[in-house]
Amino acid sequence: MNELRTIRAKSGTNQEGTSAHNRRVLIEAIRLNGPLSRADLARATRLTKQTVSNLIESLEADGLVASEDVVRGARGQPSTPYRLVPEGAFALGVQIDRHLTRVVAVDLLGREVARAMANLPPGGPAEGSKLILRLIEAVRQDLAGRIPESAHRLAGLGVAMPGPFGLEPSDDDTWMMAQWQDFPLVETLAAGTGLATSLQNDASACATAERMNGSADGLDHVVCIYFGYGIGAGLILGGELYTGSNRNAGEIGMVLFSRGGVQSPLEHRASLASLFQHLGLDSATTEAYAEVERLTLADDPRVLEWLAGAAADTRHAVHMVETIFDPETVILSGSAPEPLAKRLFAEMFPLIPSNADRQGRALPRLQLGMIGPWAVALGAAAEPIRRAFDPLFSAILKEAS
Repeated sequence: MNELRTIRAKSGTNQEGTSAHNRRVLIEAIRLNGPLSRADLARATRLTKQTVSNLIESLEADGLVASEDVVRGARGQPSTPYRLVPEGAFALGVQIDRHLTRVVAVDLLGREVARAMANLPPGGPAEGSKLILRLIEAVRQDLAGRIPESAHRLAGLGVAMPGPFGLEPSDDDTWMMAQWQDFPLVETLAAGTGLATSLQNDASACATAERMNGSADGLDHVVCIYFGYGIGAGLILGGELYTGSNRNAGEIGMVLFSRGGVQSPLEHRASLASLFQHLGLDSATTEAYAEVERLTLADDPRVLEWLAGAAADTRHAVHMVETIFDPETVILSGSAPEPLAKRLFAEMFPLIPSNADRQGRALPRLQLGMIGPWAVALGAAAEPIRRAFDPLFSAILKEAS
């Protein structure tokens, strides 16, 4: 191994009673850097060599890491690198949107291994949850048929849907899923699957996906602006996903913006749903998504008109989150058609000058992240992996209690 290699890793602790945290630290270090030797891990995490050896043996016995061929370093000293085993753990993710649902399974590395999707049926969440449970079971059977050990290695179920949560929207508000908000979704899916289940909004799910396998990988301070049917922001602050007191942090789509003397929420003018309305498309059909992609590629004047206004508003949103959160970078990601997201991204430049303009930046102020219809579902599935294996501060507190 190259002894001069810079290794990205959090510090472990050699205090007693923190082995679970230290296991997470080692897993994250290997995930971020690739295969590492015990000496590399000890040096990067500031754990003793004996502690690292004990933890590696434990992780290897649990099927989470595996050794590779012995290599010789610059001084001829042999070392054994250890890699993560993708089949060491799995998780399921569910995206629930206004008219459809997606279910995906990922492995320990956050890579997709199975998927299913369907349109939500009439009857609201009572009928919709039954469909979701059937899709989850189909994905589990598909996964178990190809990887039998997956049945015993599921870390949990993550669910993502549009926020905000805990409010009392009117039944005729097409921007908020009022019936789903009032439904005991987490309890229903947990009881039906037997899995630990968590809920987050779609913007947070996209941020989780970016941190697992995207542009936020290894970063501690990032704002991910979600561009989909609605608009939101996933906040990674101090290396952890910040959700707020009611899981409503980052709801920038509800921030009032002014254009032509008229105030309206950002997502009413810069989201995919607002473009559907602008084009007179029925958002309840899959054809609307494909039609937006076709019109974007054809430089349709109506799309170009919408893009000009949406880019101006989203540019101000970037300035706002830079000023408030001082992130290392802002990432535009989401579930909109890729050609549209790329055009919106390009139209946002030049950015508004802000306190993020400084010499020596390691990263651009704004990056284009994961774009596609499965981004939210992948982030939902990555959440149980993150919860089970990331070195979270909350995990240390729980272990010490």
